[in-house]
Amino acid sequence: MSQILRQQIEKIVKITDQEFDYVLSHFVVKKFRKHQFLVQEGQKVENDFFVLSGCLKSYSTDANGKDHIIQFALQDWWITDYQAYYNETTATVNIDCIEDTEVLCLSFKNREKLCAEMHKIEHFFRKKTNKRNVALQNRILSLLSSSAKERYDKLLEQYPQLFQKVPKHLIASYLGVTRETLSRFNSSAK
Repeated sequence: MSQILRQQIEKIVKITDQEFDYVLSHFVVKKFRKHQFLVQEGQKVENDFFVLSGCLKSYSTDANGKDHIIQFALQDWWITDYQAYYNETTATVNIDCIEDTEVLCLSFKNREKLCAEMHKIEHFFRKKTNKRNVALQNRILSLLSSSAKERYDKLLEQYPQLFQKVPKHLIASYLGVTRETLSRFNSSAK
């Protein structure tokens, strides 16, 4: 399963077997059950998570108890509460499993150590962070300027696998629509 991480790294930088083994030695493999939390609001966030298998969601709960989904994560994706991870503070979001999940956990300390020791890995993480920043900006702009139907169509086009793994009410929350609205999009797509 760790080959998934190597393949992702090698899309950006080439590394030797010895270098990859060293990088991998800084990660810890963990398995989580469906509905189990990786991160809970108010708790210290120690790890960034690379998904080997499964599906997760990151979300915030408002004062009325409504969940607002920030991000999903499937195999080959990264997820954590980045504000808490980088600032070594407590979480402002929750991350839990939509299905049984296996992840590689990278502590902030180990990430910093790898980046200080290996320029290739520092370059890899910088490129991944840049991509994440662009994706976040695009998500914000989409929420501000696209119709719900346009957001739905784009999500379906970019990540069709989400619609196989994620319950409709969670996709509706991510898109900022009701489940009924999402159902109308589904029936008009047929």
